[in-house]
Amino acid sequence: MKRDNPVAAQVWIVDAYRAGEQTQLRALAEALALPWERKSLHYRKREIRTNLFRGRDLHGVDRSRSDPLSPPWPDLVLSAGMRNEPVCRWIRDQSGGRTRIVFVGRLWADPKHFDLIITTPQYRVPERPNVLRNDLPLHRVHPDTLAAAAEHWAPRLAHLPRPYITVNMGGNSGPYAFGRHAAQRLVRDALALARARGGSLLVSSSARTRPAAIAAFAAQSEVPMQLYRWQRNDPDNPYLGFLALADELIITADSISMLSEAYATGKPVHMFDLGVGRFSMRRDMHLAAGDTAAARAVIERDAGKQCDIAPGALAYRALMRWGWKHLSRDISRVHLELIRAGKMAWLGDPHPGSQAHQSSDMQRALGRVRALLETAPA
Repeated sequence: MKRDNPVAAQVWIVDAYRAGEQTQLRALAEALALPWERKSLHYRKREIRTNLFRGRDLHGVDRSRSDPLSPPWPDLVLSAGMRNEPVCRWIRDQSGGRTRIVFVGRLWADPKHFDLIITTPQYRVPERPNVLRNDLPLHRVHPDTLAAAAEHWAPRLAHLPRPYITVNMGGNSGPYAFGRHAAQRLVRDALALARARGGSLLVSSSARTRPAAIAAFAAQSEVPMQLYRWQRNDPDNPYLGFLALADELIITADSISMLSEAYATGKPVHMFDLGVGRFSMRRDMHLAAGDTAAARAVIERDAGKQCDIAPGALAYRALMRWGWKHLSRDISRVHLELIRAGKMAWLGDPHPGSQAHQSSDMQRALGRVRALLETAPA
Protein backbone atom coordinates (compact mmCIF):
# COMPACT_ATOMS: atom_id res chain seq x y z
CA MET A 1 0.00 0.00 0.00
CA LYS A 2 1.38 3.43 -0.94
CA ARG A 3 1.49 6.12 1.74
CA ASP A 4 -0.42 9.29 0.85
CA ASN A 5 1.96 11.59 2.74
CA PRO A 6 5.49 10.20 3.23
CA VAL A 7 6.66 13.76 3.95
CA ALA A 8 5.06 13.49 7.42
CA ALA A 9 7.18 10.47 8.37
CA GLN A 10 8.98 10.50 11.72
CA VAL A 11 12.62 9.38 11.85
CA TRP A 12 14.79 8.05 14.66
CA ILE A 13 18.57 7.81 14.49
CA VAL A 14 19.56 4.94 16.76
CA ASP A 15 23.01 6.38 16.99
CA ALA A 16 26.20 4.61 16.07
CA TYR A 17 29.19 4.39 18.41
CA ARG A 18 31.83 5.23 15.78
CA ALA A 19 32.38 8.76 14.53
CA GLY A 20 32.39 7.86 10.82
CA GLU A 21 29.07 6.02 11.08
CA GLN A 22 27.56 8.86 13.13
CA THR A 23 28.48 11.27 10.34
CA GLN A 24 26.82 9.09 7.72
CA LEU A 25 23.59 8.76 9.72
CA ARG A 26 23.33 12.50 10.26
CA ALA A 27 24.11 13.20 6.63
CA LEU A 28 21.32 10.90 5.49
CA ALA A 29 18.82 12.27 8.02
CA GLU A 30 19.58 15.87 7.06
CA ALA A 31 19.31 15.11 3.36
CA LEU A 32 15.89 13.48 3.85
CA ALA A 33 14.65 16.80 5.32
CA LEU A 34 12.27 15.00 7.68
CA PRO A 35 11.83 15.52 11.44
CA TRP A 36 14.33 13.29 13.20
CA GLU A 37 15.27 12.41 16.75
CA ARG A 38 18.55 10.99 18.01
CA LYS A 39 18.53 8.00 20.36
CA SER A 40 21.82 7.51 22.20
CA LEU A 41 22.33 4.09 23.79
CA HIS A 42 24.70 2.59 26.34
CA TYR A 43 25.51 -1.10 26.03
CA ARG A 44 26.15 -4.00 28.38
CA LYS A 45 29.65 -5.12 27.44
CA ARG A 46 29.15 -8.62 28.81
CA GLU A 47 25.90 -9.35 26.98
CA ILE A 48 27.50 -12.12 24.92
CA ARG A 49 24.28 -13.66 23.61
CA THR A 50 23.09 -10.43 22.01
CA ASN A 51 26.54 -9.45 20.74
CA LEU A 52 27.20 -12.83 19.17
CA PHE A 53 23.79 -14.01 17.99
CA ARG A 54 21.98 -10.69 17.47
CA GLY A 55 18.29 -11.36 17.90
CA ARG A 56 15.53 -8.79 18.23
CA ASP A 57 15.60 -7.54 21.82
CA LEU A 58 17.15 -4.99 24.18
CA HIS A 59 19.19 -7.38 26.32
CA GLY A 60 22.41 -5.69 25.18
CA VAL A 61 21.25 -2.19 26.19
CA ASP A 62 21.68 -0.54 29.60
CA ARG A 63 18.27 1.14 29.55
CA SER A 64 18.89 3.15 32.73
CA ARG A 65 21.70 5.06 30.97
CA SER A 66 20.13 5.22 27.50
CA ASP A 67 17.59 7.47 25.83
CA PRO A 68 14.05 6.06 26.17
CA LEU A 69 12.68 3.86 23.41
CA SER A 70 8.90 4.23 23.69
CA PRO A 71 5.83 5.09 21.59
CA PRO A 72 4.99 6.74 19.35
CA TRP A 73 7.15 4.47 17.23
CA PRO A 74 8.92 6.00 14.23
CA ASP A 75 8.18 5.36 10.58
CA LEU A 76 11.90 5.03 9.86
CA VAL A 77 14.97 4.03 11.86
CA LEU A 78 18.46 4.89 10.63
CA SER A 79 21.29 3.08 12.37
CA ALA A 80 24.70 1.39 12.16
CA GLY A 81 26.83 -0.89 14.30
CA MET A 82 26.54 -4.51 15.39
CA ARG A 83 24.99 -3.79 18.80
CA ASN A 84 22.19 -1.76 17.24
CA GLU A 85 20.96 -4.54 14.96
CA PRO A 86 18.75 -6.29 17.58
CA VAL A 87 17.58 -2.90 18.89
CA CYS A 88 16.27 -1.82 15.48
CA ARG A 89 14.51 -5.13 14.94
CA TRP A 90 12.91 -4.82 18.40
CA ILE A 91 11.62 -1.34 17.54
CA ARG A 92 10.01 -2.69 14.37
CA ASP A 93 8.34 -5.47 16.35
CA GLN A 94 6.90 -2.92 18.81
CA SER A 95 5.48 -0.92 15.91
CA GLY A 96 3.64 -3.96 14.61
CA GLY A 97 5.99 -4.21 11.64
CA ARG A 98 5.28 -0.63 10.47
CA THR A 99 8.76 0.82 11.12
CA ARG A 100 11.25 0.61 8.26
CA ILE A 101 14.92 -0.07 9.11
CA VAL A 102 17.78 1.42 7.09
CA PHE A 103 21.24 0.25 8.16
CA VAL A 104 24.51 1.86 7.10
CA GLY A 105 27.94 0.27 6.64
CA ARG A 106 28.75 -3.24 7.82
CA LEU A 107 25.99 -5.71 8.56
CA TRP A 108 26.37 -8.84 10.70
CA ALA A 109 22.94 -10.44 10.54
CA ASP A 110 21.31 -11.66 7.34
CA PRO A 111 20.21 -8.69 5.16
CA LYS A 112 16.70 -10.14 4.99
CA HIS A 113 16.05 -8.76 8.49
CA PHE A 114 16.38 -5.15 7.28
CA ASP A 115 14.54 -3.06 4.72
CA LEU A 116 17.62 -1.39 3.22
CA ILE A 117 21.38 -1.64 3.74
CA ILE A 118 23.53 1.22 2.42
CA THR A 119 27.11 0.03 2.27
CA THR A 120 30.42 0.47 0.44
CA PRO A 121 32.82 -2.00 -1.24
CA GLN A 122 35.10 -2.60 1.76
CA TYR A 123 32.34 -4.46 3.61
CA ARG A 124 31.47 -7.95 2.48
CA VAL A 125 27.70 -7.54 2.59
CA PRO A 126 26.03 -10.09 0.27
CA GLU A 127 24.45 -8.93 -2.97
CA ARG A 128 20.71 -8.69 -2.35
CA PRO A 129 17.86 -6.57 -3.76
CA ASN A 130 17.76 -4.57 -0.50
CA VAL A 131 21.52 -3.83 -0.50
CA LEU A 132 22.69 -0.54 -2.01
CA ARG A 133 26.44 -0.55 -2.60
CA ASN A 134 27.70 3.03 -2.99
CA ASP A 135 31.22 3.95 -4.11
CA LEU A 136 31.97 6.07 -1.01
CA PRO A 137 30.47 6.75 2.43
CA LEU A 138 27.79 9.39 2.85
CA HIS A 139 29.00 12.73 4.23
CA ARG A 140 27.94 16.25 5.20
CA VAL A 141 30.24 18.19 2.86
CA HIS A 142 28.10 20.24 0.49
CA PRO A 143 28.67 23.30 -1.73
CA ASP A 144 27.05 25.64 0.81
CA THR A 145 29.14 24.35 3.73
CA LEU A 146 32.29 24.59 1.63
CA ALA A 147 31.43 28.15 0.57
CA ALA A 148 30.89 29.23 4.18
CA ALA A 149 34.16 27.59 5.28
CA ALA A 150 36.07 29.21 2.43
CA GLU A 151 34.72 32.64 3.33
CA HIS A 152 35.74 32.17 6.96
CA TRP A 153 39.23 30.80 6.35
CA ALA A 154 40.38 32.65 3.22
CA PRO A 155 41.46 35.83 5.07
CA ARG A 156 43.35 33.77 7.65
CA LEU A 157 45.35 31.97 4.97
CA ALA A 158 45.82 34.89 2.60
CA HIS A 159 49.51 35.21 3.57
CA LEU A 160 50.25 31.85 1.90
CA PRO A 161 50.90 31.72 -1.86
CA ARG A 162 48.45 29.79 -4.04
CA PRO A 163 47.75 27.21 -5.24
CA TYR A 164 46.93 25.44 -2.00
CA ILE A 165 47.78 21.74 -1.63
CA THR A 166 45.68 20.38 1.22
CA VAL A 167 47.07 17.32 3.04
CA ASN A 168 44.71 15.38 5.34
CA MET A 169 46.27 12.66 7.46
CA GLY A 170 44.66 9.64 9.07
CA GLY A 171 46.59 6.92 10.88
CA ASN A 172 46.94 3.21 11.49
CA SER A 173 44.02 1.36 9.95
CA GLY A 174 43.41 -2.37 9.62
CA PRO A 175 46.39 -3.96 7.80
CA TYR A 176 48.17 -0.62 7.27
CA ALA A 177 50.52 1.27 9.59
CA PHE A 178 51.23 4.99 9.40
CA GLY A 179 54.53 5.56 11.19
CA ARG A 180 57.84 7.32 10.73
CA HIS A 181 58.75 5.86 7.33
CA ALA A 182 55.35 6.61 5.77
CA ALA A 183 55.42 10.11 7.26
CA GLN A 184 58.80 10.82 5.69
CA ARG A 185 57.55 9.65 2.28
CA LEU A 186 54.38 11.72 2.61
CA VAL A 187 56.33 14.88 3.46
CA ARG A 188 58.73 14.28 0.58
CA ASP A 189 55.97 13.72 -1.97
CA ALA A 190 53.79 16.58 -0.70
CA LEU A 191 56.74 18.97 -0.88
CA ALA A 192 57.51 17.81 -4.41
CA LEU A 193 53.93 18.53 -5.52
CA ALA A 194 53.84 21.93 -3.80
CA ARG A 195 57.18 22.93 -5.35
CA ALA A 196 56.02 21.81 -8.79
CA ARG A 197 52.87 23.94 -8.43
CA GLY A 198 54.66 26.88 -6.78
CA GLY A 199 52.16 26.88 -3.93
CA SER A 200 51.63 26.15 -0.23
CA LEU A 201 50.62 23.25 1.98
CA LEU A 202 47.55 23.18 4.23
CA VAL A 203 48.18 20.19 6.49
CA SER A 204 45.64 18.74 8.93
CA SER A 205 46.01 15.80 11.30
CA SER A 206 43.22 13.71 12.84
CA ALA A 207 42.54 11.79 16.03
CA ARG A 208 44.42 8.75 14.66
CA THR A 209 47.51 10.59 13.40
CA ARG A 210 50.72 9.56 15.15
CA PRO A 211 53.00 12.29 16.54
CA ALA A 212 55.78 11.20 14.15
CA ALA A 213 53.73 12.28 11.14
CA ILE A 214 52.92 15.67 12.62
CA ALA A 215 56.55 16.20 13.63
CA ALA A 216 57.76 15.35 10.14
CA PHE A 217 55.68 18.16 8.64
CA ALA A 218 56.51 20.58 11.45
CA ALA A 219 60.22 20.10 10.73
CA GLN A 220 60.01 21.10 7.06
CA SER A 221 60.79 24.69 6.04
CA GLU A 222 61.09 24.37 2.25
CA VAL A 223 57.49 25.25 1.39
CA PRO A 224 55.06 27.74 3.02
CA MET A 225 52.65 25.78 5.19
CA GLN A 226 49.77 25.97 7.66
CA LEU A 227 49.84 22.97 10.00
CA TYR A 228 46.90 22.02 12.22
CA ARG A 229 47.34 19.60 15.13
CA TRP A 230 44.03 17.89 15.83
CA GLN A 231 42.27 18.68 19.11
CA ARG A 232 39.07 17.10 20.39
CA ASN A 233 35.94 19.28 20.09
CA ASP A 234 37.95 22.18 18.70
CA PRO A 235 35.55 24.85 17.34
CA ASP A 236 38.42 26.34 15.35
CA ASN A 237 39.33 23.15 13.49
CA PRO A 238 40.18 24.26 9.92
CA TYR A 239 39.39 20.89 8.29
CA LEU A 240 36.44 22.18 6.26
CA GLY A 241 38.30 25.39 5.41
CA PHE A 242 41.30 23.44 4.14
CA LEU A 243 38.94 21.32 2.01
CA ALA A 244 37.10 24.35 0.67
CA LEU A 245 40.20 26.34 -0.28
CA ALA A 246 42.22 23.44 -1.72
CA ASP A 247 43.28 23.52 -5.35
CA GLU A 248 44.43 19.91 -5.02
CA LEU A 249 44.21 17.42 -2.18
CA ILE A 250 46.44 14.67 -0.80
CA ILE A 251 44.58 12.21 1.42
CA THR A 252 46.13 9.26 3.25
CA ALA A 253 44.20 6.36 1.75
CA ASP A 254 43.50 4.67 5.09
CA SER A 255 40.46 6.92 5.63
CA ILE A 256 37.60 6.21 3.24
CA SER A 257 35.54 8.95 4.91
CA MET A 258 38.22 11.58 4.25
CA LEU A 259 38.48 10.39 0.64
CA SER A 260 34.72 10.76 0.28
CA GLU A 261 34.75 14.30 1.69
CA ALA A 262 37.70 15.29 -0.48
CA TYR A 263 35.95 14.00 -3.60
CA ALA A 264 32.94 16.17 -2.74
CA THR A 265 35.04 19.30 -3.36
CA GLY A 266 35.33 18.49 -7.07
CA LYS A 267 39.11 19.13 -6.89
CA PRO A 268 41.83 16.63 -7.91
CA VAL A 269 42.41 14.09 -5.12
CA HIS A 270 45.72 12.21 -4.75
CA MET A 271 45.64 9.10 -2.54
CA PHE A 272 48.76 8.47 -0.46
CA ASP A 273 49.80 4.83 -0.09
CA LEU A 274 50.81 4.15 3.54
CA GLY A 275 52.78 1.04 2.69
CA VAL A 276 55.46 -0.17 0.33
CA GLY A 277 56.24 -3.54 -1.23
CA ARG A 278 54.11 -6.40 0.02
CA PHE A 279 52.46 -4.05 2.53
CA SER A 280 51.50 -1.53 -0.16
CA MET A 281 47.91 -0.45 -0.65
CA ARG A 282 48.52 -0.45 -4.39
CA ARG A 283 49.66 -4.07 -4.26
CA ASP A 284 46.51 -5.05 -2.37
CA MET A 285 44.39 -3.13 -4.88
CA HIS A 286 45.94 -5.05 -7.78
CA LEU A 287 45.34 -8.33 -5.95
CA ALA A 288 41.68 -7.34 -5.42
CA ALA A 289 41.49 -6.85 -9.19
CA GLY A 290 43.11 -10.24 -9.79
CA ASP A 291 46.18 -8.64 -11.43
CA THR A 292 49.02 -10.58 -9.82
CA ALA A 293 51.57 -9.31 -12.35
CA ALA A 294 50.89 -5.70 -11.34
CA ALA A 295 51.05 -6.71 -7.66
CA ARG A 296 54.49 -8.27 -8.21
CA ALA A 297 55.61 -5.13 -10.05
CA VAL A 298 54.78 -3.04 -6.98
CA ILE A 299 56.96 -5.28 -4.81
CA GLU A 300 59.83 -5.04 -7.28
CA ARG A 301 59.49 -1.27 -7.58
CA ASP A 302 59.61 -0.82 -3.80
CA ALA A 303 62.57 -3.13 -3.19
CA GLY A 304 64.82 -1.65 -0.53
CA LYS A 305 62.28 0.88 0.75
CA GLN A 306 61.52 0.86 4.47
CA CYS A 307 57.98 0.18 5.64
CA ASP A 308 56.27 0.74 8.97
CA ILE A 309 55.38 -2.50 10.73
CA ALA A 310 52.85 -2.62 13.56
CA PRO A 311 51.74 -5.78 15.43
CA GLY A 312 48.08 -4.80 15.06
CA ALA A 313 48.44 -4.34 11.32
CA LEU A 314 50.12 -7.73 10.94
CA ALA A 315 47.39 -9.42 13.01
CA TYR A 316 44.68 -7.77 10.90
CA ARG A 317 46.41 -8.87 7.70
CA ALA A 318 46.45 -12.43 9.01
CA LEU A 319 42.76 -12.18 9.87
CA MET A 320 41.98 -11.00 6.34
CA ARG A 321 43.86 -13.95 4.87
CA TRP A 322 42.94 -16.83 7.16
CA GLY A 323 40.05 -15.64 9.33
CA TRP A 324 36.34 -15.36 8.74
CA LYS A 325 36.09 -12.74 5.98
CA HIS A 326 33.12 -11.02 7.58
CA LEU A 327 35.26 -9.96 10.56
CA SER A 328 37.49 -7.70 8.47
CA ARG A 329 37.04 -4.97 5.90
CA ASP A 330 39.05 -4.61 2.71
CA ILE A 331 39.53 -0.94 1.76
CA SER A 332 41.59 -1.94 -1.27
CA ARG A 333 38.25 -2.66 -2.98
CA VAL A 334 37.31 1.00 -2.55
CA HIS A 335 40.69 2.11 -3.92
CA LEU A 336 40.15 -0.15 -6.91
CA GLU A 337 36.76 1.36 -7.76
CA LEU A 338 38.06 4.91 -7.35
CA ILE A 339 40.98 4.30 -9.69
CA ARG A 340 38.86 2.44 -12.24
CA ALA A 341 36.31 5.26 -12.30
CA GLY A 342 39.03 7.91 -12.73
CA LYS A 343 37.86 9.69 -9.59
CA MET A 344 41.28 9.75 -7.93
CA ALA A 345 44.90 8.80 -8.53
CA TRP A 346 47.74 7.55 -6.38
CA LEU A 347 50.09 10.36 -5.38
CA GLY A 348 52.84 10.50 -7.98
CA ASP A 349 50.72 9.02 -10.79
CA PRO A 350 49.07 11.12 -13.54
CA HIS A 351 45.74 12.54 -12.34
CA PRO A 352 42.54 12.57 -14.44
CA GLY A 353 41.82 16.15 -13.29
CA SER A 354 38.98 17.90 -11.49
CA GLN A 355 35.62 16.18 -11.33
CA ALA A 356 32.86 17.94 -13.25
CA HIS A 357 30.10 16.49 -11.06
CA GLN A 358 29.37 15.61 -7.48
CA SER A 359 28.99 12.02 -6.32
CA SER A 360 25.53 10.55 -6.88
CA ASP A 361 25.82 8.26 -3.83
CA MET A 362 23.54 10.38 -1.66
CA GLN A 363 20.92 10.73 -4.40
CA ARG A 364 20.82 6.96 -4.84
CA ALA A 365 20.43 6.51 -1.09
CA LEU A 366 17.67 9.12 -0.86
CA GLY A 367 15.77 7.53 -3.73
CA ARG A 368 15.79 4.13 -2.06
CA VAL A 369 14.81 5.45 1.38
CA ARG A 370 11.96 7.57 0.00
CA ALA A 371 10.68 4.58 -1.93
CA LEU A 372 10.55 2.64 1.35
CA LEU A 373 8.52 5.37 3.01
CA GLU A 374 6.08 5.61 0.10
CA THR A 375 5.27 1.90 0.40
CA ALA A 376 5.22 1.74 4.22
CA PRO A 377 1.87 0.92 5.86
CA ALA A 378 0.12 4.01 7.24
